[in-house]
Amino acid sequence: MKRIAIILGTRPERIKISPVIRECGGQGLDYFIPHTGQHYSYNMDRVFFEQLGLPEAVHNLDVESERGLWRFSKEI
Repeated sequence: MKRIAIILGTRPERIKISPVIRECGGQGLDYFIPHTGQHYSYNMDRVFFEQLGLPEAVHNLDVESERGLWRFSKEI
């Protein structure tokens, strides 16, 4: 079985994709969450993971910084 990457970036994406993430977990699918890391504040980022019951992201791509963009380009 292939592994599924569910990439999260903006707040609206997290809200829209949260039922899909929960269903993947409920179905026992092999998935992971890379997070673009485009927001640094709790109110713009962490609060959505907590309130929507999303699992922790396994990778934070930190795209807001030059270092993060370099790392992201290497990963793709």
